[in-house]
Amino acid sequence: MESTYIIGFLSAIIVMTELFVRKTFLKHFGTALLVILFTALFANLGLLPTGSTEAAPVPAYDFIFSTVAPLAIFWLLLPVNLRNIFRAGKEMIVMFLVGSMATAIGVFIGMWAINGSESIGPLYYAIGGMFVGTYTGGSVNFNTLGLEYNVMKDGLLYGGSIVVDNIITTVWMIVTLAVPRLISHVWPRKPGTEIADYIGEGKTGEEEDTETIHPVDFGLVLALGFGAVWLSNRIAIFLPDIPSALILTGIALLLAQIPSVSRLPGLKVTGMFAVYLFLCVIGAYCDVGALSELGGLGVSLLIFTTITVTVHGMLVYTVAYFFKINPVVASVASQANVGGGPSALALARSLGREDLVLPAILVGSLGYAVGTFLGLWVAEGWLPLIG
Repeated sequence: MESTYIIGFLSAIIVMTELFVRKTFLKHFGTALLVILFTALFANLGLLPTGSTEAAPVPAYDFIFSTVAPLAIFWLLLPVNLRNIFRAGKEMIVMFLVGSMATAIGVFIGMWAINGSESIGPLYYAIGGMFVGTYTGGSVNFNTLGLEYNVMKDGLLYGGSIVVDNIITTVWMIVTLAVPRLISHVWPRKPGTEIADYIGEGKTGEEEDTETIHPVDFGLVLALGFGAVWLSNRIAIFLPDIPSALILTGIALLLAQIPSVSRLPGLKVTGMFAVYLFLCVIGAYCDVGALSELGGLGVSLLIFTTITVTVHGMLVYTVAYFFKINPVVASVASQANVGGGPSALALARSLGREDLVLPAILVGSLGYAVGTFLGLWVAEGWLPLIG
């Protein structure tokens, strides 16, 4: 399919979703969740591609992942109020680290439950390490560990793992959006806090994301965004140990100290549209048909990953409950683990917590560094114990 058709279709989905959120009972679900679900539906009906691979690349999807997602991070960081960040920053880091270890424990239990050496084969330990990596810091770690163990040579196993990963990532976005709203009335609260303050309110975006902008403003927003992404990628070439997303975050925070930049009209509108495009592609990758074609291997991988994220979620929310940590903080940290920084950012905004936008991106960047090492540790040290 042509890129013009795909971008046009995704844009129409965003418009349709915004109208549903503003005009119907679907406002309780939020735009972030609905764009994922609607795009997944249309993709599985054959109206959109269900993924982009080396054999069948989809340039529109690749561009959204490589460029639009970083642009969304940059644009939405510029208006961030740093004074509100540090209140949630410490708890976010703690919950992210808890979530990382919970992922490792979940992978171990999941692989033991399906008898991985039999159901998946001799590369079971590599698959376990890859899922530790991707559910700690994103798909970059997944591919890094896949290369380390040459999993790409087994096309069925590697491709099946990607399909299952995409489906579970979509499902987990739904879970982390729903949990804070479902448990707000029974969650223990610290003294002096109310439910509205503690849990947060989902926003349709109609008020804060409606702006009047001039072509000059829009041009500046685009120039700053694309320029910053280009610069961060160039710097990352000379500093390969530092993720480009972290460099981009630093550039955004520096520019955010300039009042004329942080108040620039159009940042929120453009940033949220970029986030929704990214979430559309997340939904498109939820290929249910491909899962059914995997047969027994697909069932084993699906059971394994379901157990992994279930254990992860139970541990994260249990720790948050007993230490009276805001469930929205726990959800955003968990989403940073499983889905990465951009989806955690979208979750924070959907749950009405602008102060969690920067911490979400920062711990998402931390996941790039932690995920690979944790994945190697589990693959080499933990999983051979059950082989």
